[in-house]
Amino acid sequence: MNKNNTKKLALASMFCALAVVGSLFSFPVFGSKCAPVQHMINVLCAVFLGPAYGVGVAFAAALIRNLLGIGSLMAFPGGMFGAFVCGLVYKKTKSLIPTVIGEVFGTGILGGLAAYPVAILFMGKSTGDIGFYVYIVLFLISTAVGAVFAGLILYSLEKSKVLANLQNSLSF
Repeated sequence: MNKNNTKKLALASMFCALAVVGSLFSFPVFGSKCAPVQHMINVLCAVFLGPAYGVGVAFAAALIRNLLGIGSLMAFPGGMFGAFVCGLVYKKTKSLIPTVIGEVFGTGILGGLAAYPVAILFMGKSTGDIGFYVYIVLFLISTAVGAVFAGLILYSLEKSKVLANLQNSLSF
């Protein structure tokens, strides 16, 4: 492994750890549990590491959370779709606002739709108990908050010229 891959792997590991620990932080919003840290991490991974590392971080964080008993199976579609979409959007546009929107769309819409069959097949939910759109609403709340936080952090880094230096150090 070369030096840049080692840096990226170390940063991905730190993001994964932050996502796992951050999953303990949540607050109620409109009757839903809003846990924004994973979504913030997805956007940060998109900007610093790209879509492949972002999906890897989301998968690893979901797996660790489930193994520790602090997460649910919803963490897999909830994190991985958003990481992939916002990673691709940033790779193509190099712009923060579309990347934040990509996270919200990827997690809120695609992840929410993918969560429905996961709930039915693996969590024993009945199709009569939940509508296919239920997870979309719940995921949109968390992802919007987390993506906006990440956008604000990255905007601050961009305006202070720190973002470009950090990306250059990773040879992005």
